[in-house]
This record gives sequence, structure tokens and C-alpha cells, in this order.
Amino acid sequence: MNRVRFRLQVYVVILLGVIIAGTVGFMTLENLSPLDAFYFIIVTIATVGFGDIHPLTPAGQILTIFIILAGVGCFVGVAANAIEYILDEQERTRRLSKMNMIIGVFYSEVGIKLLKKFSAKDTGIEGIRSALIVSNNWSKEDFSLAASTLRKHAYHLDSRAIPLDDVHAFLSHHKGFMLALLENPHLVEHDTFTDLLHAVFHLAEELIAREHLIDLPGSDYDHLSADINRVYRLLVIEWLMYMQHMKQQYPYLFSLAMRTNPFDANASVIVR
Repeated sequence: MNRVRFRLQVYVVILLGVIIAGTVGFMTLENLSPLDAFYFIIVTIATVGFGDIHPLTPAGQILTIFIILAGVGCFVGVAANAIEYILDEQERTRRLSKMNMIIGVFYSEVGIKLLKKFSAKDTGIEGIRSALIVSNNWSKEDFSLAASTLRKHAYHLDSRAIPLDDVHAFLSHHKGFMLALLENPHLVEHDTFTDLLHAVFHLAEELIAREHLIDLPGSDYDHLSADINRVYRLLVIEWLMYMQHMKQQYPYLFSLAMRTNPFDANASVIVR
């Protein structure tokens, strides 16, 4: 959890506790009505102090001292942390916006081409195709339902059916590009994309490390299949999340993405 948000929550809980306990205390010790007791707590904590209500008993005075010591500090803490939280969220939003630009570049250079290579060999693609044909009419609920479908789907690509030499050459060519993305400091803001990049980079390393990619032992093909399916699953799910982001923030990019959808056999970049 964000540390600023956690501190803000702690201060709010303590402040509410002070307000509730103080209100009940003044009702009991000073025989005030609930409204007068609450009013006195608020003007005390806010350091306004109109002076129209004041404690008449020693116990009420002691309670007031406690409220001043605890309540005023918490009130200041809530105000300061609320401002810090707002500024932190604004900065985080800017960082995520830059991160989504990086994700877009990744899919443009690497992701979409890998999706085409893998989905062409996916014998179970029909089971999730409806969750991948994104349209302009999709709502937030449609994206959530599609994401749930994709996460539950069992991905079973067989490395024997995939042109490994082609994938090897493609990833080797883009290794420097992917390494540069991994070094980007904004990755800390996006765990799922970081996992995807690590998975793709690992697959590239696995393929590059082998002198040849034909006539491998069955156990090695199975190992590569597991790596490929990890990449494929993460690619598909992250692609859907990125499509949702584009629909919400960049309709013109979303329009192009729909017309180049790697899962839509009828997709065409030509606007008709």
C-alpha cells in the first residue's frame, strides 16, 4: 500500500476516534447535547475556539486538554497527508501515462508481431476469441469480463508447432530494444508489464542460448513450450488492458488498434 495513503488512513482513523470519544465524553461530563458536544469538539480541533461553549468541570477541562493534544495534531496530520496524497497521485498518474506510452511502443515493435506468431498456432484460440475482438461499443464491464475469461483460459501452445528459428531471429533483433525498456525507471509503477518484459526477455535468452532449435529432446521442447505459454498469456492479458487504456484516453489510437487487431481475421487497417 502507498505509504502516504497508509499514513493518511491512520490519521483519519485516530481523528475520528478522538471526535467520537470526545463527543461522548462531553455529553457525559458536561451534560451537553450531542450537537453542542460535537460542535465543541470541532471548534477545539480546528483551533477556532469561539468561546461560546467551554468546559465547566475539572474532568471536562482534562478531556479538553487531551483533545487539544491528540485532536489538533491529528487534524494537522490529516490535512498535510491529504495534500501530499493528492500531489503523489497526480505524479503517479503522470508516470503511468508515460508507462502506457512505453507499453504502446513495445506492442508496436514486438508485442503485436509475437501475438500474431503465437495465436496462429493456438489450437484453443476459438475459446477466447470473443474476449479479444474488442469493439468501440465495449464498456468497462465488457473489458472486465474479457479479462476474467483470458485469465482463466488454459494456454497450450506447443513449441514443436512454432517456427522457433523465426521467433529466435525476431527476438534477437529486438533484444537491445527490450533491454532498454527493462532499464526504464517507470517500470516500478506497472508490475504486470514488468512481468511480461521479463518473460519475453527470458524466452529470448533461452532461444539465443541454444546452438540449434531443431531435433531437440522432448523434455527441452516441453521446457520451451512452458516459456512460450507464459509469454503468450501475459501478452494477451496486457494487450487487453492496453486496449482499454487507449479506448479511454486515446480514441484515435484505439481505432487503429481495432483495425489491426491480431486476433480478428477480418481486421483491416483500411477505413471503410
